[in-house]
Amino acid sequence: MAASDTHNNGTSIRNAFGNVLAFLILILIGVLAFSIRLFSVIKYESVIHEFDPYFNYRVTQYLTKNGIYDFWNWFDDRTWYPLGRVIGGTVYPGLTLTAGTLWWILNSINIPLSVETVCVFTAPIFSAFASWATYLLTKEVKGTGAGLTAAVLLAMVPSYISRSVAGSYDNEAVAIFALIITFYLYLKTLNTGSLFYATLNSIAYFYMVCSWGGYTFIINLIPMHALLCIVTGRYSSRLYIAYAPLVVLGTLLATLVPVVGFNAVMTSEHFASFLVFFIIHVVALVYYIKGILSPKMFKVAVALVVSVGLAVCCALIAVLIALVASSPTKGWSGRSLSLLDPTYASKYIPIIASVSEHQPPTWPSYFMDINVLAFLVPSGIIACFLPLSDASSFVVLYIVTSVYFSGVMVRLMLVLAPAACILSGIALSQAFDVFTRSIKFQLPSLSGHSNIDVGDASSESVVSNDVGKTDKSVGTSKELTSRKSKKKEKEPVEKPLSKSKIKKRLLVLPLETSVIAIILLVFLGAFYVVHSVWAAAEAYSAPSIVLTSHSHDGLHVFDDFREAYAWLSHNTDVDDKVASWWDYGYQTTAMANRTVIVDNNTWNNTHIATVGTAMSSPEKAAWEIFHSLDVKYVLVVFGGLVGYPSDDINKFLWMVRIGGGVFPHIKEPDYLRDGQYRIDSQATPTMLNSLMYKLSYYRFVETDGKAFDRVRQTEIGKKHFKLTHFEEVFTTHHWMVRLYKLKPPKNRIRGKAKKSKSKASSTTAPTRKGTRRNPF
Repeated sequence: MAASDTHNNGTSIRNAFGNVLAFLILILIGVLAFSIRLFSVIKYESVIHEFDPYFNYRVTQYLTKNGIYDFWNWFDDRTWYPLGRVIGGTVYPGLTLTAGTLWWILNSINIPLSVETVCVFTAPIFSAFASWATYLLTKEVKGTGAGLTAAVLLAMVPSYISRSVAGSYDNEAVAIFALIITFYLYLKTLNTGSLFYATLNSIAYFYMVCSWGGYTFIINLIPMHALLCIVTGRYSSRLYIAYAPLVVLGTLLATLVPVVGFNAVMTSEHFASFLVFFIIHVVALVYYIKGILSPKMFKVAVALVVSVGLAVCCALIAVLIALVASSPTKGWSGRSLSLLDPTYASKYIPIIASVSEHQPPTWPSYFMDINVLAFLVPSGIIACFLPLSDASSFVVLYIVTSVYFSGVMVRLMLVLAPAACILSGIALSQAFDVFTRSIKFQLPSLSGHSNIDVGDASSESVVSNDVGKTDKSVGTSKELTSRKSKKKEKEPVEKPLSKSKIKKRLLVLPLETSVIAIILLVFLGAFYVVHSVWAAAEAYSAPSIVLTSHSHDGLHVFDDFREAYAWLSHNTDVDDKVASWWDYGYQTTAMANRTVIVDNNTWNNTHIATVGTAMSSPEKAAWEIFHSLDVKYVLVVFGGLVGYPSDDINKFLWMVRIGGGVFPHIKEPDYLRDGQYRIDSQATPTMLNSLMYKLSYYRFVETDGKAFDRVRQTEIGKKHFKLTHFEEVFTTHHWMVRLYKLKPPKNRIRGKAKKSKSKASSTTAPTRKGTRRNPF
């Protein structure tokens, strides 16, 4: 009895120490996740990155200055001139409200940080939260060890770092945390059957809806898992509690988000959840009837329920088909159709296909973004089947769907990253458990206690795996250990090993194999750490607003974008309109405070096509289009001098395609020579006379005398030309941004006076033969 009490005390002390150690490790993981994303601030400066974050920063500024009610009702006349944009009804407010709340809390406790500083560090802060959420989710699947491993992997995974470095103030900064915490609360509810966690799950889903349009991934993945559990005979009341409140309460909360509204119940992306919601109620009714009726009456009741259920299901499907058929896109958004049919966007919606984030990834990008995790994921999938539980089947379904979607759209590599980290954490944890147990079993110093230690380790692993019965399992394990201790006190030491112990001994690997395997795993982890740190410091830390390059004479900094926006801000009128391709709309509005024609919201394809048509047209026709839109300045990004590949010449064919999709006189073959896109002497006359070509290469021959384009690696075809309807007003130091002003229309009053005067003289004097008429 005393021995069992001593053993129980030792176990409780060991568990308490393990909990404290796990807490300290989680704190360190949070610090790691935050600090590894600060390279952009350390190497460059505290600045907002990319394009979309500048709009989010501008909206956050407006929110903190004017309050939430003005934010909901804000009509922005600086964008999409002359249409404007209702900001409160067209933006996902989660990121803005989160950063605004952080700024308000910090200023309330006398920490006077600027709005820009809070926006810069929001993503690193939430990356730490996402790592902790990953720990909780993985712990529900395979225990504490796997949770800690998955958390540290997510803290450093390059795919997530690319969207969460300091300054990357985009929706994904908080959305990945919302995604993971929603999945965790779903599994927690599934394992415990608690209505409290089900309510928290609905609130987490609401936060995800507020944060990112990728919430449709959640509302389709969870119904798929619920249907999988029903089909495989794993239905339980816990599944009903986990799923039904999420659909009802989560959908009601989603409709409160203005940008979503009734789309939460009217679009095809959400219909799967409603169909599974109906199916799970039919199954719950069948199980309830089975519990209160005799087997004979149960068959009759099942026949009745199935017949009525089929009739209602057919009626529901008919209504859904009618709703879907009434929409030109069958109730799906353009991006969703692009995921289901990867060729859809390139055929019908070129504005979606033109975005680089919407292109399919290459195989090297997988190794770049998830590195060695790509090789560990299959092992994690196998570990999830040993044994298979509701939680582990959800993780397997998560990885399968995310692998498909990441293969269609490179942006969704971000959704794949948490799944890859979870399964890799499970694989590494299980591998370390096997190898360390093998070493512990065979060490000479522990040979006297090897059998007991192996038994304890295996029983603990079983307890950690069966999450759904945690409390009962702990009690059972204590009873088993006490019984074993009693038996060992009575049995002689010389008694031969039991069958279970012989089986455990057979599962132990040789000592040399275990040591080598652990060393290899350590080297694998070290390689992952080195690659992740390099990716964070070099590949993903540079802000696109400030560019750098290394050469034999040192580091060169290209700050042309801010130079151009500063010139616009200081040398143009406040009401002047600036035309550019939609990529630069957010930055122009936020940094130059000038009205733009189109921006990165891309909600009006016709308006973007008008700008694309102007860029694709000859100079005079382009001037007329821009003049009709009250445009005063045109901004063009050109990389031919310094070798910047993301310039407007490389994007020009997308302008042609988008413009031709609305205005048929713009035809892509007119800009191609034998199917090839060329800007040299073999380029077509339509290409050489287009406004984009002229604004990009105007005076380019003066730089080196040859007009050699370093991006296209060729000399341009048309070197010497003049502009008749546009005038150059500013070109940045490295020629990366060029600004042109529309010339005013010619004074036609003078021409009309001459014409009336000539008519008056013709009535008095006789006309001469051979005299030409005044063309004016």
